[in-house]
Amino acid sequence: MTIILDPVTILNLFFCIIIVGLGYWEYRKKESLIALYIAITFCLFGIAHLGIILGVKSSNIFLLTIRSLAYLVIIYALYKTALGHWNKE
Repeated sequence: MTIILDPVTILNLFFCIIIVGLGYWEYRKKESLIALYIAITFCLFGIAHLGIILGVKSSNIFLLTIRSLAYLVIIYALYKTALGHWNKE
């Protein structure tokens, strides 16, 4: 396994880590489910970025599955938000 030090992928992983931390913080602070789902999504994208850094090809079925799952999580979260299921009234 060859480590690939691509600056773009490393930067993306760094930003994913920040977004996961902020999303989890927001969830703990205000119990915002949308923030939690965003954090989960970027955690999955971060796993994909880490895989690329560790030498896994971006066309690998594992990375494609992880990315697809991340997109499905954010689609679900936005769908629930659009329907107003998470409004606290």
